[in-house]
Amino acid sequence: MQTKDIVYIALFAALTAALGLFPPLAVPVIAVPITAQSMGPMLAGGILGAKRGALALVLLLVLVALGLPLLAGGRGGFGVFLGPTGGFMIGWVVAAFVIGWLFERYWSRLSFLLAVTFMLIGGVAVVYLFGILWLVFSAQISVAQATLSSMAFIPGDIVKAVLAALVALVIKRSYPLIGRA
Repeated sequence: MQTKDIVYIALFAALTAALGLFPPLAVPVIAVPITAQSMGPMLAGGILGAKRGALALVLLLVLVALGLPLLAGGRGGFGVFLGPTGGFMIGWVVAAFVIGWLFERYWSRLSFLLAVTFMLIGGVAVVYLFGILWLVFSAQISVAQATLSSMAFIPGDIVKAVLAALVALVIKRSYPLIGRA
């Protein structure tokens, strides 16, 4: 790993933390708030690629586990991983990797529609898979209840996927080597 890789990883961990400064919106039917922070894995994967994107989220989560209040609402500490949002946060790492892998694989023919699709696959489907499974376990509710209550987030996540795809494509055009590992 080169110095520039470490800088990119730290930069996107910081960017994801900064997205947590937007105040979270509480959803009455579920204990998981709506935040801008879930766009971080989409941007990290789409811009940095699989390895560096995932490492950026690992770094962020390690810092959170150590107690830094880097999550939306100023949350931090190992306890947040045991709460209802824990699975969603672990899903961020996998999401960044999946999005990055898809971007790397289809780099030469990446279109806006394809980029949005990749953001939805990784940033929504993968994150929800981890998040819903953990929510079922931590909140002691059924898979159906967890899935249904998570649907409140879909419209916002689609908007985030579109925005992240636009940003990633602009970066790709202006600095095409950043997504190459």
